[in-house]
Amino acid sequence: MAQKKLFWVWVTASLLFRLLLIYFPKNLNLGSRPEVATPLTSLRRLAEGYWLKQSSMSPYAGSMYHGSPLLLSTLGPLTVKRIKGQPSHLICSLLFVIADFVTAMLIRATGQNLQLAYRQSLKALKVATSEILSAGDIAALIYLWNPLTVVTCVGYSTSPIENLMIVLTLYGACSRLAPLAAFGWVISMHLSLYPAVLIIPVILLVGYGPDAPPRKLFLKGNFGTDGNDPSNLSCYQGNEVTTHKMLPIRPFLWKPVLHFIFWAFIWSVHVLVLCSISLKQYGGLWEMLKRTHGFILTVEDLSPNIGVLWYFFAEVFNFFTGFFLMVFHVNILFMILPLAVRLNHRPCFLAFAYILISSMLKSYPSVGDSALYLGLLGLFINELADMQFSFFLFCGYIGVSLLSPVMHNLWIWRGTGNANFYFATGIAYACLQIILVVESIGAMLNHDRTLRKKSTECP
Repeated sequence: MAQKKLFWVWVTASLLFRLLLIYFPKNLNLGSRPEVATPLTSLRRLAEGYWLKQSSMSPYAGSMYHGSPLLLSTLGPLTVKRIKGQPSHLICSLLFVIADFVTAMLIRATGQNLQLAYRQSLKALKVATSEILSAGDIAALIYLWNPLTVVTCVGYSTSPIENLMIVLTLYGACSRLAPLAAFGWVISMHLSLYPAVLIIPVILLVGYGPDAPPRKLFLKGNFGTDGNDPSNLSCYQGNEVTTHKMLPIRPFLWKPVLHFIFWAFIWSVHVLVLCSISLKQYGGLWEMLKRTHGFILTVEDLSPNIGVLWYFFAEVFNFFTGFFLMVFHVNILFMILPLAVRLNHRPCFLAFAYILISSMLKSYPSVGDSALYLGLLGLFINELADMQFSFFLFCGYIGVSLLSPVMHNLWIWRGTGNANFYFATGIAYACLQIILVVESIGAMLNHDRTLRKKSTECP
């Protein structure tokens, strides 16, 4: 009870801290930071698109707005509403605070589902472990108190909405709520395209259920140490707990998967119909796909950001642009199948790995992407307790967060630096993400190996 009370105290404090920052003069000018607001997530660009639409012009005219027409119809009216004596875009900022809160609660609920499955698996394997931390509460607090999350929330960026949809997808899949998971997946894919890769972990979550140790460990405990002969049960003789009915060997269920696919189709049709109605006078669906997903794939805007693609395509010859566009985008797809084969028993962690890889290679990354996967990382605090280079990664993220605005200021405003100054921080940021994805996957596989060793020991 005391822990729950303390948890809600920290949650309330994080929300009050956000509300306090909203009232700072000009909101700390975070909306102009390239690390926070990208051409796809900038609220100021969304306000420009809404103004164009209100002026009977296409919201995509002038190459300012490249987001969803549904997001434009939802948030656009809020950008023009003013409360006398209050900061501009106050209503949108309050909406982002609510989105962060709901996202944190969904992360917490997902963590509770994963922790329950984790305890049942360890009990079935008869593996004695130390105290299991409350991963859901820790992950929710990490997300709420992460400075990158706070900056994104108060920095006139629509990333909190995108993060909410992705977490909603994982929560719905982990809870086997097919309509909810399908809704979150369709909307998140519609907003930023890259969540399309989550279809594999979502299907595994819906079909198998939450993360668990490799299935062959349960088969080994059920059929003996050699996995074939029940008479070789040297460690489990006379132990009735190791019968097949007691071990959580979960078969793949096709019915909920088909249910998810059906609802994904229904929500996709709804989204396309609504977008078609919204853009009926401005080119229809083709114009939307060209200016949103096409804009992402072609990397038309080479303004500086925290990623590395803008600098690369600014330097490469135009003749080779198409080839390298294909290389960078297909690079994400190359990693999908090997990870799915190796981590199919941990679909939620697989989704975390996909989100991290997509954030590293996407066209217009922002710190909002890091806020999401760092929050999801807390869901696996028990499994990744022995992960190496944790302190180095922690210091690295702090260093990049502090150096990036400094280098940008030296280059753009003071004129004492050049693009290489700012690009260096982007390279460092990419290297940190590479180390994080490699070490986290390695730590998870080591955890599975440890469980395998413990499960073969005699009680």
